Amino acid sequence: MEGSESKQTFFDRLKDATTVVATKAREGIEDLQTKQELSRAYGDLGRTTVDLVEKGEITHPELTAAAEKIKSLKAELEAESAAASEPEPDAPSEPTPPAG
Repeated sequence: MEGSESKQTFFDRLKDATTVVATKAREGIEDLQTKQELSRAYGDLGRTTVDLVEKGEITHPELTAAAEKIKSLKAELEAESAAASEPEPDAPSEPTPPAG
């Protein structure tokens, strides 16, 4: 078969395509991991900022408003958690019919 060396076989093309897909998947995973790390860094910064605002070490109207919102949400969660952990009051029992 003349020129068969210059033509890729189906399996060679499949192997090349698989390599490309695997490379793109790795890049996508790395991108996702970087985005998650960035999100965690923002979260850490936010927690640190709220702590500093609550201690009065930094002040700014926007930070104060955000810290108050967080404080309010935390209080709401604590109240809901406390309510959920309280035993439910006994349900009124049905009156027993008179014996007779």
